[in-house]
Amino acid sequence: MAAMSTSHVLLGLLAGGPRHGYELKRSHDDRLPQAKPLAFGQVYATLGRLERDGLVEQSGQDRDGGPDRTSYVITEAGRARLGEWLTEVEPPAPYVTSALFAKVVVSLLASGERVATEYLVAQRAAHTTRLRELTAVKTDSAATVGDVIAADYAIAHLDADLRWLQTTLLRLADLNEEMNP
Repeated sequence: MAAMSTSHVLLGLLAGGPRHGYELKRSHDDRLPQAKPLAFGQVYATLGRLERDGLVEQSGQDRDGGPDRTSYVITEAGRARLGEWLTEVEPPAPYVTSALFAKVVVSLLASGERVATEYLVAQRAAHTTRLRELTAVKTDSAATVGDVIAADYAIAHLDADLRWLQTTLLRLADLNEEMNP
């Protein structure tokens, strides 16, 4: 099963018609406002791989008062790949790979319970601050439905992390004793 990638997102954006790299970057950043913005280099490198793999092709050159801009269009193979990705169910994560968990374990092993506690408290404060920012997005009169849905998704994950951080703080002494007998 394929995870989300820049390639899939760009294929999806190209499904609406030909676009050049600048338009794709702008559309990505507008349509996925809570996602990490794409770098122009990432857009063009991804387009190069998609073209190499036959998933997009050049559809023309534009010059809009500046350098030439190559437009791309999705191919039938690209539509098929996009369709496959869109119907794949994302598997729940089989392993605990969170940096939060890893830092707690490593801090207990390397520095002890005090450092792990300080980390958990600081991380909880950072999560709480981000939760407040996202809540403000939801109540902003200029927020789009997409903004609100993206904020809801992030809030749900932050809330789960905050519950885990609190529970881990309560169990830290036992974990430390288990790891450092």
